[in-house]
Amino acid sequence: MKKLLRSAPAQAFLARLATLWIGLTLASMRWRFENLAGAEAFCAREGGGIACFWHGRIFHGVVCRRILKTKPTRVLISLSRDGEFIARAVTPLGFPPIRGSSARSARASAKGGAAAFIEAARFIRSGGVVAITPDGPRGPVHVLPKGPVQLARTAREPVMLFGLAARPAINLNTWDRTQIPLPFARGCVIFVGPLPAPPSDASDEAMESIRRDWEAQLVAAQDRAEAVLAGRAPAPAPRPSPAPDRVGA
Repeated sequence: MKKLLRSAPAQAFLARLATLWIGLTLASMRWRFENLAGAEAFCAREGGGIACFWHGRIFHGVVCRRILKTKPTRVLISLSRDGEFIARAVTPLGFPPIRGSSARSARASAKGGAAAFIEAARFIRSGGVVAITPDGPRGPVHVLPKGPVQLARTAREPVMLFGLAARPAINLNTWDRTQIPLPFARGCVIFVGPLPAPPSDASDEAMESIRRDWEAQLVAAQDRAEAVLAGRAPAPAPRPSPAPDRVGA
């Protein structure tokens, strides 16, 4: 059975079902947005940018098309078999993929990372937005690697962080804690940013500090989205990082 489900025809059929499920479910949901002004300012710019949300909220991420509207948008998806399924599911929803990793390590280069990094940077510089699930495709969960920070510095464009949650939803026992919204659920998006790109001459220590800051803010944004929907006292809204003294030229 597993071999059958992994076959190309089965994957194409299941991806089509996923596309229909995501589209219809998100259209039926009631959404709450926080820091919508920041997201709209990000989208109104002539330049491009990067959008980050955790891998376990990839089903929710499609709702961001409402905010991005006509902004050219692509999503960075791994070359894995699971990545192929996700690429087939989200392409009809307006998110054509860039296949590969955002990292610039030797291991990532062997998996198409170098080519994907270059393609993503060019697309961003042309005015597009690249969506990234930074802890994908295999984790560790809720750990932001250095790749998105390096990509922002190379492209010289800002970053938006999206904290996403839905209730009621199916919560899978997977490495990324995948959450699948149910029809007519309530959804919440906490926007953080725009966060400025690191300066072109940022040191390794400065880049690591930015990486940790973005990671912490993305964790806080998702925690706040979950708290808002659960009716708990939400954690304080994530505080955007101060702009660096100099931006990349």
